[in-house]
Amino acid sequence: QVQLVESGGGLVQAGGSLRLSCAASGRTFSSYDMGWFRQAPGKEREFVAAISWSGDKTYYADSVKGRFTISRDNAKNTVYLQMNSLKPEDTAAYYCAASSRLGFTQYHYDYWGQGTQVTVSS
Repeated sequence: QVQLVESGGGLVQAGGSLRLSCAASGRTFSSYDMGWFRQAPGKEREFVAAISWSGDKTYYADSVKGRFTISRDNAKNTVYLQMNSLKPEDTAAYYCAASSRLGFTQYHYDYWGQGTQVTVSS
């Protein structure tokens, strides 16, 4: 099993940056593909970004491409989401998730963190 804990959320002005971290417990972190999702109030949880277990493949939602960067450090059991040029529509709870089969929907992911809130003011 993998336990995930997100951190780094907060309140930021439009155009600003935040870096989210997701710390994983368990010896098998490096064997999991990892993803970031977000959910705004009243909306479905949506895919943001994903990274393969080795870190050599990354994928992004069109809405964040060119602004967000996903990365991982397997030695530290941590995955990151660098978010630049933030917009008010990026406001949501952000969740990291682990999967044994990389995908772009929440149904591909087996383990989830508790989420961290990101609020972007205009």
